[in-house]
Amino acid sequence: MELLDFIFLNWHDILRMTWEHIELVGLSVGVAIITGVPFGIYISQKETLANLVLTVAGIIMTIPSIALFGIMIPILSIINQGIGFVPAFIALFLYSQLPIIRNTYVAIKNVDPNVRDAAIGMGMTTWERLYKVEIPIALPVIMAGVRMAVVLIIGIATIAAYIGAGGFGEYIARGISTSYKTMVQAGAIGVSILAITIDFVLGRIQKKLSQKVPKVTRLKEV
Repeated sequence: MELLDFIFLNWHDILRMTWEHIELVGLSVGVAIITGVPFGIYISQKETLANLVLTVAGIIMTIPSIALFGIMIPILSIINQGIGFVPAFIALFLYSQLPIIRNTYVAIKNVDPNVRDAAIGMGMTTWERLYKVEIPIALPVIMAGVRMAVVLIIGIATIAAYIGAGGFGEYIARGISTSYKTMVQAGAIGVSILAITIDFVLGRIQKKLSQKVPKVTRLKEV
């Protein structure tokens, strides 16, 4: 009952934090998709570079989030952006890279060789083959990487409140520091509902993309 009263009395703050969380996650993952998907496609043709890139992305993932946020503070303080949205955005962008690049790379590499050969036999160029055949087949796996990145970043973004980036982490951080259990619960429930909702929506999109794959694989019959 106390939790419901708290939510009712602070619904305007909860709406603000919801928007801040969505904005931070949406922009960081959005830019990661724009850069990570093309890069994943590119390294699928460069095996040595792929090993290096995936190793570096994996190392970044092992850095604790609070430590990475801390590293950003002195670096970005040079341009007076040591705390707030900018360092959080950069850190979350870096964390998003591994699942997106890795899934894109794996998806392109695992396209059926027979389908690729059929496309080559039809006289397609490398770019035509990628655009018309390989990427459509790989889309469900690429989407799985995006889905994984989004859910991961929604969780990590709560830590960004410690450097003033806002979001539901603000309630969690403030509640912990003041031993206000209800505030912590409100923040945690908000993050959970947001993650579940977005994961459901992305899951439906992934399912739709998966249903379209058989249409592309008919190239085998050519």
